[in-house]
Amino acid sequence: MENDFIKLISKRRSFYKLGKNLSIKNAELIKHLEQIIQNTPSAFNMQSARVVLLLGVNHQKLWDITKECLKKIVPADKFPATENKIESFAAAYGTILYFEEEQTIQKLQQDFPLYKENFPIWSQQANGMLQFAIWTMLIEQNIGANLQHYNPLIDDAVKKEWNLPDSWKLIAQMPFGNIVEPAADKTFLPIKERLRIF
Repeated sequence: MENDFIKLISKRRSFYKLGKNLSIKNAELIKHLEQIIQNTPSAFNMQSARVVLLLGVNHQKLWDITKECLKKIVPADKFPATENKIESFAAAYGTILYFEEEQTIQKLQQDFPLYKENFPIWSQQANGMLQFAIWTMLIEQNIGANLQHYNPLIDDAVKKEWNLPDSWKLIAQMPFGNIVEPAADKTFLPIKERLRIF
């Protein structure tokens, strides 16, 4: 019998057609986020991950910023497709921004020079675990999400708009909302190519 956690991570997918109707209140969503951020593991207990939750006009503002940044670099004839993609993210309920606090990492590099090269890697691994944990929590609530990476293009504008510390490095953006359209089919490599048992 498949356990509930396996069912959840099997259900977690990249959903690109999202809406603004959530089945839970903001307060409940925030409580879940707080618990996940508090309990996601990190090497040396560095706790370098930072999260910003953007709702309402702030969510819309993020994607307006992204669109303006892209307009400067995408050729005009290709921009309508880019704009449509950005508008699909803006159509969602909110966005979760993931950051790494670089001063925390640098301090550990100074305190533990033997592992200096590893701390940036370990921090990214911990951030990935946090993203996965939040993504799985969202699908448990029947909330769809996808993960975007418009950093570093939007970094400076994002920090300025929300007065975020310079030491916060933007890692990813996760628009989320009710699922309007199912995820596309997914293919898998044979598990024997990915798992070896001795």
